Amino acid sequence: MMTQEKLLEVKQLKKHFKVGKRALKAVDDITFDIYKGETLGLVGESGCGKSTIGRTILNLYQATSGQILFNGRDLQAGLTKQEEKTYKQKIQMIFQDPYSSLDQRMTVLDIIGEGVKIHQPDMSRKELREYVNYLLELVGLFKKHADRYPHEFSGGQRQRIGIARSIAVRPEFIVADEPIAALDVSIQAQIVNLLKELQQEQDLTYLFIAHDLSMVKYISDRVLVMYLGKAVELASSEALYRNPLHPYTQALMSAVPIPDPFIEQKREQIILKGDIPSPLDPPSGCPFRTRCAKAMPICNEVMPEWREIEQNHFTACHLY
Repeated sequence: MMTQEKLLEVKQLKKHFKVGKRALKAVDDITFDIYKGETLGLVGESGCGKSTIGRTILNLYQATSGQILFNGRDLQAGLTKQEEKTYKQKIQMIFQDPYSSLDQRMTVLDIIGEGVKIHQPDMSRKELREYVNYLLELVGLFKKHADRYPHEFSGGQRQRIGIARSIAVRPEFIVADEPIAALDVSIQAQIVNLLKELQQEQDLTYLFIAHDLSMVKYISDRVLVMYLGKAVELASSEALYRNPLHPYTQALMSAVPIPDPFIEQKREQIILKGDIPSPLDPPSGCPFRTRCAKAMPICNEVMPEWREIEQNHFTACHLY
């Protein structure tokens, strides 16, 4: 159940990588909150910085500047060893690739139990096995799977093992980094439904990173749209799909099929011209202006401000 209590606050986050003598601005001055119990969808084309945000929240990358507050505590500011351990337990990740993210030399019991042993060292082997069996059944697998190795499973089953591993230490917040991208379409809906069920049962909060806009609409309470390291729009899932404001969001939404053939026939798809500029050499002013049909002279010069246009509907565009 979503509340108005902020669990995660990201403030003016920047993550730049050095490439030779230049800086690649993977994430450039992004601000958003995630409320307890909600799913925030994060969408945008490949290379826009979505996964970098997820990995920076998890402290896999050190932020260049800005703040990441979890329950009010800055994760970037000198945590003690004990605090670090606590946050590693409270924030977990589901990885995109269920093939490379599981150690092929470990049994499922050891893969899921590894984090549990770190955070509950007093648990006996028998208790650990019972707990792993419980988790396997929770994610739709069987007890007998505990003694098998990852190569014995299909992609969807492996992703279920990855999900069981992420919830094993009872986290509050999970970064799901394109968790369905590597799976067959027939399996994707099953995994998303499983994530929704677990959210209710385990009181979880998600950052759901994805390409598939129809799946993002289905699972997310709110959606943040990114382009070339910048946030371009943020709104409730319903508002964003009903009335996208930013020209980039409008183009993305026009590509989502509508199940009504009459509406679908009349609808015009917006085809974006040109390629995504290099993040090493982004355009001046608005980063989207080189592909935007509505670009004006001001777009060349001035970066648009992040503004609330309607209630809880934010965008960065000179049209508003």
